[in-house]
Amino acid sequence: MKGAMLVGGFGTRLRPLTVTTPKPMLPLVNTPFLEIELLHLKEYGVDDVVLSTGYLPAVFDEYFGDGSRMGIKLTHVTEDKPLGTCGAIKNVAGQLGDGPVIVCNGDILTDLDIGELVDYHQRKGAVVTITLTPVEDPTAYGLVPLDEDGRISEFLEKPSWDQVVTNLINAGTYVLDPAVLDQVPGGENYSFERQLFPDLLKQGEPLYGFPSDCYWLDLGTPRKYISAHHDILGGKIKVPLGGKEIREKVFVGRDVEIGRDAGLNGPLLVGDRVSIGAGAEIGGLTCIGNGVRVGPGARVEGSVILDDAVIGERCVVEQSVVGRGTVLSPGVHVAEYSVLGDNIEAGEENEFRRGIRVWPSTVIEAGKIKF
Repeated sequence: MKGAMLVGGFGTRLRPLTVTTPKPMLPLVNTPFLEIELLHLKEYGVDDVVLSTGYLPAVFDEYFGDGSRMGIKLTHVTEDKPLGTCGAIKNVAGQLGDGPVIVCNGDILTDLDIGELVDYHQRKGAVVTITLTPVEDPTAYGLVPLDEDGRISEFLEKPSWDQVVTNLINAGTYVLDPAVLDQVPGGENYSFERQLFPDLLKQGEPLYGFPSDCYWLDLGTPRKYISAHHDILGGKIKVPLGGKEIREKVFVGRDVEIGRDAGLNGPLLVGDRVSIGAGAEIGGLTCIGNGVRVGPGARVEGSVILDDAVIGERCVVEQSVVGRGTVLSPGVHVAEYSVLGDNIEAGEENEFRRGIRVWPSTVIEAGKIKF
C-alpha cells in the first residue's frame, strides 16, 4: 500500500531545535522521528511512501535516500513554495496511483492500528476516512461530530462549551481515494481541514471518522518533545530502544564509559560512545545522545541531551533539551523546559530557566544569564 507524508513544515514552535534540523528529523530516543514513523507504516504493509518536503529537503535525502536501507521505497518531492496540507499532497498526486493512500502528518507520534483503519475505510465505502482522537478540552480544537454510522456530520471549529457535541478531533492520519484530489487546484496553497474536507462534505461525499483511543501526541512544542521521550521511556508507547539493558529499564549503547560512583537510574537511554564522569547522576526519563560527555558531579534528569553535547562538571539539567554539540561549562544550570540549540558555548555558572530558548552557535560569557 502507498503512503504520503507531510514533512515540509518549518517547525516554528520547536525553534531553536529546528533552525538546523527539520522537525521530522529531530531525534526521538536517539532515532530520527521520521524513521520511527516510516517503520510504523512498514509494519502494516505501507512500504511505498512519498515524502512531501519543503524545508531543508537535503537532510531527508541524505539520511534516507531511496529507502532501500529500511526495506521500503521512498520518493522525495520538494515544494517550490508552501502549499498547505492538501496542496502538498496534490503536488505528489502523480506518485500515488489509483488505490487508497495513507496520508500522515510528519509530527504525530502514534501507535495507531493502520490495518484496522484501512479495513474500516473500505468497509464503509468512504472516499476519505479521518482518524479521530478524544481530548480533554474540546474547546481548544476543531471537533468532528459523527452520525450513528460513523459518517462525519460537520466540522466544528473551536466551539464554546455550550456548542460541544463531541470530544473527537482530527488526529492527522487519513485514508483517501486519490480521485478526490482532482478538484484541488494545482500549485496553490490548499488545506485539507479548512477547504477540501468541508467541500466534500457539502457535496455529500462519504466522509467517515475513525475514532481511536491509541496513543497520540503532536510533537510541535519543546514541552511535548520532552513528553514524547518520557512516554516512550515510561512505556506508554512502544518504540524500540537501542543499546543493551544493563539493569531494569537502563539501556546503554556501545563504548560507554561510566565513572566511579556514577548513578544511572531508569527508565533511561544512553547512546553510543558516551562518557559519564565520577559521581555524576543520570536520573529517570532521560535520553543521552551519542558521543555525549557528562562531567564529574553533574546531574541530568528528565531531559534530552542531543549528540556530542558536553555537560560540564557540576552542571544540572532538569526537564530541558540541550542541542547537538553544545558545551556547558562547569556549574551551568538548565531547567523548567528550557531549550538550548546546537553548538552553543555556555560559560560557567550561567542559569537557564522558565522555558528560555537560546539560538544555535551562541557564545555566552560566564555568569551572564541568571534567568
